[in-house]
Amino acid sequence: MVPTASTTTKPTFVSKYLHRARNEILTSERCFIRELVNDPAFPDASLAECRVAPGVTTELHRLSVAEWYVIREGRGLMEVAGEAPFAVAPGDIVAIPAGVSQRVRNTGDGDLIFHCLCVPRFTPDGYESLADGEIGSVTGVD
Repeated sequence: MVPTASTTTKPTFVSKYLHRARNEILTSERCFIRELVNDPAFPDASLAECRVAPGVTTELHRLSVAEWYVIREGRGLMEVAGEAPFAVAPGDIVAIPAGVSQRVRNTGDGDLIFHCLCVPRFTPDGYESLADGEIGSVTGVD
């Protein structure tokens, strides 16, 4: 299930200057997402924490917005624009242009955790699944 207005847990604004992120949700992308900042009042960007369980490959998809993944924990193989997968580890930053196919596979024993910065902000109508019915590994990776 792609996050929608009814399923997305948005941050709670405590005051003009403080908000609290809500719990993560599991999407059909096979990724847990916890939105940290995503508010229509601030359309320029959004920030989420994403978590992929060991052995899981996220759904092949593309977004209508540019994304940057900042890898915080774990190891994985990233596929962008149908090119050869490349290894990612803590400290790596992956730039994903708008409209480009992408997916990531967790190759480690623990969770793969990364921040996802979207510019402009992510909205569910900007998500497009490119799944071909095959669930498994990133292309070219066993």
